[in-house]
Amino acid sequence: MTTEVAMPDSQEMTAGPASSPVGKLIVVGLFALAVGAFFYFDLKQYLSLEALKANRDSLLAYTEAHYTKSVVLFILLYCLQTAFSLPGAAIFTLAGGFLFGSFLGTLYTNIAATSGATLAFLAARYLLRDWVEQKFGDRLGPIQEGFAKNAFSYLITLRLVPLFPFFLVNLVSGLTRVQLGTFIAATSIGIIPGSFVYAYAGRQLGTLNSLSDIASPQVLLAFTLLGTLALVPILYRKIASKTA
Repeated sequence: MTTEVAMPDSQEMTAGPASSPVGKLIVVGLFALAVGAFFYFDLKQYLSLEALKANRDSLLAYTEAHYTKSVVLFILLYCLQTAFSLPGAAIFTLAGGFLFGSFLGTLYTNIAATSGATLAFLAARYLLRDWVEQKFGDRLGPIQEGFAKNAFSYLITLRLVPLFPFFLVNLVSGLTRVQLGTFIAATSIGIIPGSFVYAYAGRQLGTLNSLSDIASPQVLLAFTLLGTLALVPILYRKIASKTA
């Protein structure tokens, strides 16, 4: 004898009641302060490939002299960037590979990005629900529907194939009833391939001393991997349209 279990619809998947107005005001204030400071002080200028290359020697020297401190700073800054949904994730990942190598750079990136995504997830779930629904309401439907079917596999797909912006997935996930452990596991696993590709590319770009080095096999492989990664969403849409 079997028992049928009804799947919750998208409304039932929405998170429970939001927290107090005081808590909302505090978090929204911190969010606005962080974003405002980022743009007021034009910090984006430091999150560019040109800035990374211009400070190549000093960054490498500092990392070699203060390795543990450099790792902690990298993870902390990357975590804050992700938590506040600021620009610069790709540059941070490139810098991770540049400074720590392909594999350790991927590991530190994974810790930082997953931690930051989790903070954004919790903020959306308990404090920013109304703001997220008002700001991105017209884009929530497809994501909510996917979560209602199979949260873990759907979230893995969103991480492996970036159909929606990383920050938006973090926020919208908090509006569903997906368990925190599921969100952390799927995010941590799903971002590994993309993180490695960017970390590997950053490691190779960090070895460039002249334009002639661009033609080296390692650098060409890095660019090839980046190009392939950019094609993944296109291939996914084509496969999905054929199987629909």
